[in-house]
Amino acid sequence: MTRDLVIIDGSQGEGGGQILRSSLALSLVTGRPFRIDGVRAGRAKPGLLRQHLTAVRAAAAVGDAAVTGDELGSTALTFAPRAVRGGDFQFNVGSAGSATLVLQTVLPALLCAGTASRLTIEGGTHNPAAPPFDFLATTFAPQIRAMGAGLALALEAHGFAPAGGGRLTASIEPCARLQPLTLLARGPASVTARALLASLPEAIAKRELGIVQRRFALERGRCVSVQVPTSPGPGNVVLIEMASDAITEVVSAFGRKGVPAEVVAGSACDEAAAYLAADAPVGAHLADQLLVPMALAGGGVFRTLAPTPHALTNATVIGRFLDVAIRFDADGDATFRCTVAAA
Repeated sequence: MTRDLVIIDGSQGEGGGQILRSSLALSLVTGRPFRIDGVRAGRAKPGLLRQHLTAVRAAAAVGDAAVTGDELGSTALTFAPRAVRGGDFQFNVGSAGSATLVLQTVLPALLCAGTASRLTIEGGTHNPAAPPFDFLATTFAPQIRAMGAGLALALEAHGFAPAGGGRLTASIEPCARLQPLTLLARGPASVTARALLASLPEAIAKRELGIVQRRFALERGRCVSVQVPTSPGPGNVVLIEMASDAITEVVSAFGRKGVPAEVVAGSACDEAAAYLAADAPVGAHLADQLLVPMALAGGGVFRTLAPTPHALTNATVIGRFLDVAIRFDADGDATFRCTVAAA
C-alpha cells in the first residue's frame, strides 16, 4: 500500500475542505490510498469539522476503506479504499454542515459503481459556503446526465444554518464510463428569481426581489417569494436562475443577521450580471465542480469565467490521482476555455 500512497498537502492553494473532498472522491475511483496533512490549514479553524468528518465516513462506507485520523479537529488523515459498492446509504452530518458537499464527495465513485445507489443525507441543504440544493438539482445534475449517468435529486426538508435539519435524497444510475462534455456556447438567457424564507417576515423577500426586479428589468411574475415550511430553523436565500438553451445557471446569496436585504440581493445580482455579461455557459462554481467528472471521462472542454482559487487547487489535486491535464486559457471578453485531456 505504501508504494502507491499519494501524499496530499492540505495547505496548498486555498487550503480548504475541497482538497480533502476531492482526494476522497479520487481515491475511491482510482483505488489509490492517500495521506493528507494540514487538513483545512487555510481556514480560521483548521482540521475536520462535522461535515468533513461525515464526508470521510461516507467515503469509507462506500469504499470499505481503512481510515486513520477520522475524528473532529484532526489535521491529518490516511484513507485506503478496498472496493467501491453501490447500494442504499444514509448519512447524517449532525449539524448544519453541508449535506450537498457530502454528496459531492461520494458521487463520482457511485457514478462508476457496478450497481445503482440511493443516498439520504441529513444536514444543511442551504449553506453560505456550499452549493445550495437548487444549484445541484438545476445546474449540476443535468450535466452529469449529459455525460451518460443517471442522477435524480429530491429535497425532503430545507436545512439552513445554524439549525440544519435538512434532508436530501439522490438516486444514482451508474454508467460504464462517463462521456466527455463540451459546453462552449450559451446564447440568450431568461432570468427568474426566488427568495426562500423560513420563519422570517415576508417583507424581507419583497425587498430582496424588488432589487432583482429593478436590476434586470423583470416583470413582477418572474420574481417569486416562497415560504419554506420544512426548515427546523429560520433562514433566507435569494436564488437567481438564468436559463439558456445550453444550461440553466443558478446563483445565490444568503440572508445574514445584521445585513440588509438589499445588500443580500445586490450580491446575487452582481454575480448574475457578471455571468450574463461574459456570455459563457459555465459559471465559476460549476467550473470547479465539473473538473472531477470530466477528468474521469478523460476529456472535455467548456468556456467559463476566470477560474477561482478553488478550481485551480482542485485541478492540482486531480493531477495527483489521474493522468490528465487541466488547462484554463484566456479566451477573450473575460472568459476562459477549460480543457481537460489525457496528459
